[in-house]
Parts: sequence; C-alpha cells; structure tokens
Amino acid sequence: MLRVGLTGGIGSGKSSVSSRLAARGAVVIDSDVLAREVVARGTDGLAEVVAVFGDVLTAEGELDRPAVGRIVFGDEVARRKLEAIIHPRVRARAAEIESAAPADAVVVHDIPLLVETGQGGSFDLVLVVDVPPEVQVERLTRDRGMTDEEAKARIASQATREQRLAVADLVVDNAGSLEQLDARIDELWPGLLSRAGHGPATKG
Repeated sequence: MLRVGLTGGIGSGKSSVSSRLAARGAVVIDSDVLAREVVARGTDGLAEVVAVFGDVLTAEGELDRPAVGRIVFGDEVARRKLEAIIHPRVRARAAEIESAAPADAVVVHDIPLLVETGQGGSFDLVLVVDVPPEVQVERLTRDRGMTDEEAKARIASQATREQRLAVADLVVDNAGSLEQLDARIDELWPGLLSRAGHGPATKG
C-alpha cells in the first residue's frame, strides 16, 4: 500500500486532482467529507461542539457551519478547541477506511490543512497541488463569489506556498488547463502504482 498525503491551498484545484486520482483507481479519503460526517446530527462530535460553543445548531438540528465559522475565524483559541474535537475523529475514521483498502492500493488522504497540522511525515509521500497566489485569488473571486480582500484573507490564514512546497515529494502544477492537469496525472500515476505494488514505502 502507498499512503499519499494530498494537499494544496484554497482555490488550488485539489479536488480536481483527487477526482482524477480516484478515476484511475486510487482510494481517496477526503478529510473535508469526514469532518462533516463526524459532526453530523446525532453524533457525539456534534454534542461536544455544542457543549463547547453553545447553541450553534440550525432549526433542523444540524451544525450551523457559518455560525461556527464566524466564531473560530481569526480566534486561535476557539479554532484550536474546534480542531481538538474534529481532528481526532477524522483521523480515526480515515484509519478505518484505509484499513479496509486492498493491500496494494494507492490510498490518497485529501487533507487541506496537512501542512498546518504537521501531518507531512505521516505519509509515504506528500503530493502538493500548486498554483501561484494570484491564480488562487482569481478562482476564489470568480468561482466562490469572494471579494479580493476575502480571498486574500482566506489564503493568508493557511500555510504559505513555500511551506507547502517544502514538504512536497511530488508537485502538481494546476495553474493551466484541465487537459494539462490530466497529462500531469497520467505522468505520475504509473510511479504511484509501482510504489504501491512493492509493499509499504517509508519516508524520512
């Protein structure tokens, strides 16, 4: 099994890379999806969020994500409290999914905050989706309706481009077209497969 940590800044097109890897046969474990699952209605994760942050529920009893976002954005202490609830549950669920994967699988852990949470050394290799900051801003304003200021604030709240590239074993440049991205994935996929077929690799 080859365990790959996939990361990239907001607006880098990381989901485009993970979907292409999945289409080629990778087992993709999306930490954003798991982060929603572990605080879904009726979970102990949601109960703990409410215990810590108060009534942050919608009328339907779901987590009110915008409300929580307003509480933790820019508040380091609050953000760490939220992460202490969510991250261990996400990692436990990811480990469950990975343990069910075939022994020769390429298992891709899609983790937006891989660098920020210091998880680079947990994987056989780290794949970073890279674009210049100006491309991130352009995509966030065009595709997500953010203002320039909002986009730059979101980018600034994450690890820098240099910090991500410093932990990268493989880099996918996603500043170009989807056709160029397909070509890059086609180029790196055989190498991932061959590494998966030779048992666990070790990094560092």
